This record gives sequence, structure tokens and C-alpha cells, in this order.
Amino acid sequence: MLSTTLFYIGPYKICFWNLIFLILIFLIAVILRRLVHRALKVYVRSVNLQLEAKQLARLRLVSQSVYLLAIYVAVLSLRYNNGLVTFKDFLQFKLLELDSLQIDFADILIVISVFFGAKIATNLTRLYFARRFKGKSDFDAGTEFVYNQLAKYVIYVTSVLLCFRLLGIDLMILLTSSVGLLVGLGLGLQDVFKDMIAGIVLLFEGNLRVGDIVELADKSNNKGTGVMVAKIVKINVRTTQIQTREGNVLIIPNTHLTQQLIENWSHGSELTRFSIVLTVAYGSDLILIERLLKQAALAHPKVKKSEPVVMRLSDFGDSGLLLELIFWADQSWDINNYKSEIRLEIDRLFRTYNVEIPFPQRVLHQAPSRNS
Repeated sequence: MLSTTLFYIGPYKICFWNLIFLILIFLIAVILRRLVHRALKVYVRSVNLQLEAKQLARLRLVSQSVYLLAIYVAVLSLRYNNGLVTFKDFLQFKLLELDSLQIDFADILIVISVFFGAKIATNLTRLYFARRFKGKSDFDAGTEFVYNQLAKYVIYVTSVLLCFRLLGIDLMILLTSSVGLLVGLGLGLQDVFKDMIAGIVLLFEGNLRVGDIVELADKSNNKGTGVMVAKIVKINVRTTQIQTREGNVLIIPNTHLTQQLIENWSHGSELTRFSIVLTVAYGSDLILIERLLKQAALAHPKVKKSEPVVMRLSDFGDSGLLLELIFWADQSWDINNYKSEIRLEIDRLFRTYNVEIPFPQRVLHQAPSRNS
């Protein structure tokens, strides 16, 4: 019953036992690959980068070669009910026969091997750039990411072109015969192509890199006037992943970064002027308040001591005097936390010296009655 033929793959009969053999073979392959990856992680923790790069590439090659061995054993398992099946006979079986195109199992294996080699090549280039950049004192993770992404795109595009060449497919004939389809796709996917071109521009220009802290327009704001501070996590061909201060990871189109006004906190001057706005009661001792504000700002370790700390009288408000404390600090992801800590120190000093922070007051007058 289990040996009854269920269906055919070309000239080969497939029964229930063949399916069981195939499942067991690839299940064992998955287990072996996980064991190799586990050994890889243990090895990475115990050795330095110089040995890691060479051994890491070797272990990844071995772990990925398990699937090729599984394919070979799976073909030989067909001998159970198909006589003497050789791997060569299996590869020569024609899957598709057209006038100008013939594809057999050997061609499929060639395509798999090409992309398998492309994956190995991307791993090797990643290890090469990691080894090269980690040895430099001015190591930049963003630059390393750009090199890795560009190398990956070049490798995979070359792999696709190589597969067309090995399969005997004339790419020019394929393109000329599909002009109408390509025009339709171009019109329908023009926004996608814009984002892809923008992604390539971002990678080549280097104005925005992985790890940079940027300030950009917050599209989630209903009025469209809000700003958002975020950290660039990953730049892909079409989209970019950014992480907000709340820890949320957002995926935005690349055109949002190339066509909008973006302030990159990680470029230019390391120092930026920040301000804290507060209100004090009319008649307060401004000389004392100025001394307390400067003391609160200079007490914070992130405030630049060599730059001036200034108190500015901004305006005469409805409830009191509007003051502005101006100081210089490093552009930082945690600048809002630093401002909060300075405000806490200001509040402590104001309570110590009895400085009043007013709150809005409204006086309501009763309108005179008509009889009076």
C-alpha cells in the first residue's frame, strides 16, 4: 500500500515511502545546519575578530552546503522504486522545452548554485569590511553599512545576469519583446522606482548614514507641522527604518529623506544651543534669578562649561516675566532628559530662595443688573 505510485515527476515514480524519505532527509539537514550555527556562535564568543573572519566564512559555507548534500541524497533515494537512478540522469531530465529555451534539472541546480555562491560572497564581503573597518581608529558603522549594501546589490545583480547567460536567455530579446509590459509597470510603479533611486542616492552620498540622529517632519501629526527626532537604523533600497525616542521602529519611503528638509544632528558642529523657557512673578529679583539659572545649568555635566550660559528676558507676559535660559551642549539623543534634569534643579533652587513661579489668574466681574 505504501509502495503504490501516487504521482510522477517526469519518468520517476513517487510513492508514499519516497515522500517519507524526502521529509526525513531535509529534516536531518535542518537539524545539522542548526548544530553548525550553534557551534559557530560558541566559537565567535571565544575568539577574536582576526580568527573569526576566516573561521566564520568556513563554518557558514559548511552549514549552507548541508542542503546541497541533502539534494544529492534525496535524488539517490528515488532508487527505492525507480531502479538504478543516477544523479546525472536526474539532472538531464527536461522540465521545459520550447523553441529557443530548454530547462532541465541541471539548469535549476546551476541557478541555485549561483545564488548560493552569491550569498557566500555577500558573507565574505561583510566579513572583509568588518575586519577592515574595525582595525581603524575612526571606525564608522554607517560607512561600513554602505559598503555592505552596495556590495550586496552588485553581487545579486551580477548573479541574475549570469543566470540568464547560463540558461541561454537573450536578455535584449526579452526586454524588446516586453516593452509594453515594462512601460505599464513603469507607470504603475513610478513611486516605487523613485524610492529605489532615492535609496541609491542615500547610500552613495553618505549625508545620512546608519546611526545618525536626525530631526524630520512628523507625518503622523494631523496639522503636518510637528517634528520628530529619530535614529537611522537601516537604509534599504526602497525604504529606511528609523527608531523614535519612544523606541518605535518606523519604516518610511526613501523619498521622504531626499525631498524633505532633514536636520542631521550627527553632522556639522558637535555643539548646539538649547534653551529652557520659564516665567517668574513681576517684581522678582532678576539678578538673583540669573545667578540661580546659571548655577542650575552649569551643574549639569552635559552642559559645555567653556560656552556662555545666558539668561534672556524674552517678554512681559500676562502672568509674569518670560525668561529664557540659553546654554550649549552636545547634540544628544537624550537632550530632553538633560533639559528635564536642569528644570528639576531650577525648581529646587527657586524653592530654596523663595522665587515665585506664577500661574495664570483670571478675575471675573459680575455684570450689573438692568434694574440698578
